[in-house]
Amino acid sequence: METKGEDLVTLYDEAPLNARYWVSMALAVTTSIFDFFDFFIVGFLVAVLAPQWHLTFGQTSVMLLSAGVGAIVGSLAWGALADHFGRKTLMVAGVVLCALGAGSISIIPDGAWILFACLRFVVGFGVGAVAAVALPLIVEYTPTRHRTILTSITVIPVSLGILAASLTAATLLQLIGWRGLATLGFLPLAPAILIAIIMPESVRWLVSRGRHAEARRIVGQALNVPPESLPQPAIAPAGFVPPRVSSFADLWAQPKLFWLTVIVWFGASTANYGVFLWGPTIVALLMGVSPMQAGHLFVFVSLTGMLGRTAFSFLPKWLGRRRCGEIMGYGIALSLGAAALFFDRIIFGYPAFVVLLIPAALFFDGGFSNISPYSAEIFPVRLSARGVGLAQAANGVGKISGPLCLALIAGASNLITPKATIDAVTPAFLFLAACGLAIGLAFSLLGIETHGKPLALESGDPTVAPRETVPMREHATTQQA
Repeated sequence: METKGEDLVTLYDEAPLNARYWVSMALAVTTSIFDFFDFFIVGFLVAVLAPQWHLTFGQTSVMLLSAGVGAIVGSLAWGALADHFGRKTLMVAGVVLCALGAGSISIIPDGAWILFACLRFVVGFGVGAVAAVALPLIVEYTPTRHRTILTSITVIPVSLGILAASLTAATLLQLIGWRGLATLGFLPLAPAILIAIIMPESVRWLVSRGRHAEARRIVGQALNVPPESLPQPAIAPAGFVPPRVSSFADLWAQPKLFWLTVIVWFGASTANYGVFLWGPTIVALLMGVSPMQAGHLFVFVSLTGMLGRTAFSFLPKWLGRRRCGEIMGYGIALSLGAAALFFDRIIFGYPAFVVLLIPAALFFDGGFSNISPYSAEIFPVRLSARGVGLAQAANGVGKISGPLCLALIAGASNLITPKATIDAVTPAFLFLAACGLAIGLAFSLLGIETHGKPLALESGDPTVAPRETVPMREHATTQQA
């Protein structure tokens, strides 16, 4: 087999996409859908339990926010662990934690709101953990030539978990009750078992940790050749230092990428969550309809968001991730800024606010298809999970602090779910537009291009270090000798 001196990672990068790859990708996406189902089903559970258990506003707030706090902790903790112990094992563990936390709610005693909140913290921890591990695994698992499109496409179905939670609650809640609905939280255990059996570990992570024997076995399976025919690591020279254990300090040591990640994810989360938090209420106030009727109009916003996610899966192939990040950020700034300034005008017989939010969803929702893989691509493999963990933590902080900022702008006493008022529309949505502007500027000033470029194993090293492997020809010659 002609290798032209390629190393293991290069050989793996040129392997065809076999059935195991597609099944593994499908399992990763299915797991994310289930996890988001578990994460968002709590709104319907609390809506039922609050009157039954005579809960106060503070108690329901703790029950709702505990998962968000858990997601922040889980993403940071699992990101660090995954860079040290590997992607696959930590992904399975995160899914199991999420499933056990969600399903166990079905057996808690009535009125045990503290136990409910604790289990929801576990659910959030698991969701954050899976997000911090699944993205690096998918990015590292996909060949460079296909990475930009395929890794972005995997973000599109994730929102189906939110849709599934809504449909399941609407159709099954009266039939199976809240405990039956909570029992569905155990469903992710099935894909977790399949992932443990089918999905391979990341070859890039194995090589970055010096575990070449395992990497050779996986590459051999991908190429359908005996592992013995593949390159072996060179004999370590005297004074060789094994791969060191990375830490979060290594993220801070790259301030450009650190702040790029924090600004992009905090801004994107705040803008997205702010629109979906306030949008239906503002539409109801402007059109004089019920919140339920306004919710029907927001279906078009959600569908446009799905269309945007599809568009931002393919655009980076031609424009690059950095340029698409700029389009996302400046698109949010212009569209939400226009909605803020002209919200009470009439366009096509509807308030301009309603009309402008539909194309705005292309950016504040669709752009996630581009930035999700990007957070795993900009950091070297040995830091990738930590980088994604940092992104997900900023995402979680945005979901919590965003409503607080909107509440302060509106002068509302409710800091958890502030109610929108007409007077607060312009300043609130100008704030959300400013978040989009921050995203665009971050990509313009700090962004780097990752499309079509191989993932770095170490900081400042875009390829596999030469000392890690030897060419196959050299290895064959050694065997003959």
